[in-house]
Amino acid sequence: MEARSIIGKVDKLAPGVRRLLAPNPGIMTGSGTNTYLLGENEVAVVDPGPAIPGHIDAIQENAPAPIRWILVTHTHLDHSPAALPLAKVTGAELLGQRPPPGPHQDQTFTPDRELDDGDRLESPEFAICAIHTPGHASNHLCYLHESLAWIFTGDHVMNGSTVIINPPDGRMAHYLTSLSRVKNLIPEKLAPGHGDLLHDPAKALDHIVIHRLEREAKIVAVLKSSGGGSLSELVGKVYDDVNVRMHELAKRSLLAHLIKLGEDKIARENNGRWYPAKD
Repeated sequence: MEARSIIGKVDKLAPGVRRLLAPNPGIMTGSGTNTYLLGENEVAVVDPGPAIPGHIDAIQENAPAPIRWILVTHTHLDHSPAALPLAKVTGAELLGQRPPPGPHQDQTFTPDRELDDGDRLESPEFAICAIHTPGHASNHLCYLHESLAWIFTGDHVMNGSTVIINPPDGRMAHYLTSLSRVKNLIPEKLAPGHGDLLHDPAKALDHIVIHRLEREAKIVAVLKSSGGGSLSELVGKVYDDVNVRMHELAKRSLLAHLIKLGEDKIARENNGRWYPAKD
């Protein structure tokens, strides 16, 4: 058997819904990026993942029918780089939003059709509605499978890890607003870009919001007790419950929280140091 045939394990999650795990495990990706195959007679691929040749082969091998569409939730490097090579070999239409500037964005992704909030993809088997969910990335889209009432969440919601909000493209205020919007759609299940299905979406989304607001309150308390400080000085106090090896990553979400607190007039920044807002 060729190596390409055993790269990814395929799970059939529901009629017309398959999940293929990309072979890119890591600190940021967990067990790997989830690639979803939707449809039995014509296939839409959601998040083809990294441009690993064996994974691109596995997507084609496990598609039950011709691949007609490739939908990308966002253009971080573990989600979209396989889109262009997969489209070249299948002739599929690329759907999503263009990448913002930045070294961590896949600049090879140029959608054939750029999706805005509420835009739909319809086939005889399914209808998919795009939901603009900025926060983790400014061009992030979730996809609602209308008949199943499942939402494919990309990195907006993960199972088993916390989403990094990385300024300037990542915005904490936008993230919290987008989480509430997804909850208001009352999905049956969330299909994340990393980790297993979430079977109680309301509980999962509430947990994320509560966790973020608790972290925000902790930042406010640390600013008041310490008088302020740089990201390096604050991160160990705010994230004292997180392994120190993760503190460099935690600084990005810390900065996102601080920017939100600045927008809310609760914190202020001066020469790279953050302080409680003046009364």
